[in-house]
Formats: sequence, structure tokens, C-alpha cells
Amino acid sequence: MTGGGDSPRAYESPRRREQAAQTRARILDSARRLFELHGYTATSMRAIASDAGVAPKTVYVAFETKATLLRALWHLALRGDEDSAPVGSRTWFSDVLDEPDPVRQLELNARNSRVVKERVGALMDVLRTAAVADPDIAELWDRIQREFYDNQRTVVRSLERKKALKAGLGVARASDILWTLNHPDVYRLLVGDRTWTAAHYEEWLARSLVEQLLSRPE
Repeated sequence: MTGGGDSPRAYESPRRREQAAQTRARILDSARRLFELHGYTATSMRAIASDAGVAPKTVYVAFETKATLLRALWHLALRGDEDSAPVGSRTWFSDVLDEPDPVRQLELNARNSRVVKERVGALMDVLRTAAVADPDIAELWDRIQREFYDNQRTVVRSLERKKALKAGLGVARASDILWTLNHPDVYRLLVGDRTWTAAHYEEWLARSLVEQLLSRPE
């Protein structure tokens, strides 16, 4: 039997969770803006707290360290939400693997590439620069690179099982090609430096992947 004193706590708990989630979102938003504007090293936790309108202690309670905050920010940008499920478990990634048509698979992969790269944007440069000065971020950066390559190889293995790869093109070489064409640096060069639209990038990437990886029908 539940005592009367439990009811207020049960009633307030969802509200407190919502308030905590809103505060966390504000902190993440402020951190991203300041990191991208001033850089990781030059941005303090106190500055993030001030921008988010919270006490510095609140930022430390939520994230403990600046590296932890950047890590959370990266996961949010990469995955699109704060669910801890990795990219390989995401519906938008499994849709690529489940697609029976190899051409459509690569078109979906190009679409995902555009969507994710639009989300990560300048944050990728923040991470790259921060990795030079912060060992924790350097470890995160190395893991990002490994996971990105592994995800590309998973797509290639799916194509291999369909016997869709070009003759003589093995999994290792095909994975290298997919990794290179789909790399964030290529997106940055074309969309950032050469001012392509994201839609143009997606179209080019899909066409290039089909031409480079798939066997031509007889």
C-alpha cells in the first residue's frame, strides 16, 4: 500500500525530468554555438553556463567535464537525438542494409551522408582541432574515424552478398573507396569551400558511388 507522502514525488518526477531535459538541451545548444564560434580550447564551462542561463555548477553536474560535454554534443549531432543507440542500430542505417536494390542502397547511403553532415557541420572541425590538445577528445576522434570506416565496410559487405560489386573489387578496396568518397572532408571541400548545395552533393555522391562500386548490368 502506497503512503500518502509518495504521491507528490510521483507527481513532480515527470516535471523535474522535463525541466532537466530542457536545461541539458540549452547547455548543449550554447556549447555548440560557442565551440563553433570561439573553438574548444577558448570556450570555458563558465562561458557555456552564462550563455545557457544556468549556474556553472549545473553544467558540471550534467556533464562533469568539458570533454564529456563535447562528446555528448557530438553524439547528438551524429545520431540526431540523445538515444544511446549507435549508428549501426539506427533505422536510417538499417534501411540501407535492408534495401534489396544495390543502386537504391547507395542512393540511401548518399542521402544519409547529406543529412548527417548537415547536422555535424562545423562541429567536425571543432573536434579535429580539440583532439590535438585534449587526450580525451583525441580518443573520441580516433573512435569516430574507426566507427565511420566500419559502417562503410558494413554497407560494402551487404553489396558483396548481393554480388553487386564490380568484378575484381574486393571488400577492402571497395570499403576504402566508399570511405573516401563519403568522407566528411569531401563534403567540407565541396559544400563549404566550393559552395555546392547539399542536394548537389547528395546527387554527385550517389552517382559516384554507383559508378565506382557496382557492376554494370550485362
